[in-house]
Amino acid sequence: MYYAVIFTSTRTEIEEGYVEMAIKMVELAKEQPGFLGMESARNEIGITVSYWESLEAIKSWKANTEHLLAQEKGKSTWYKNYKVRIAKVEREYEF
Repeated sequence: MYYAVIFTSTRTEIEEGYVEMAIKMVELAKEQPGFLGMESARNEIGITVSYWESLEAIKSWKANTEHLLAQEKGKSTWYKNYKVRIAKVEREYEF
């Protein structure tokens, strides 16, 4: 069992610094204890799913100082709106 944080967003037209910050946040998340991986897609809406071993690990990531700065920049500049969902993954399979 592990947890998934599902972040969906609609972007503004402003690109200033977005790509660089997105890359930085992926690299920073990889360094966080409990981080298990991430998947992302962008077209009309952005969808990023990150995987964590515990709710405590997710809380720690949310409170990371650099991540907090990225969240504020997202609210003020890059996103028209966003939603975060946290789900428990009880089963996984693949082909």
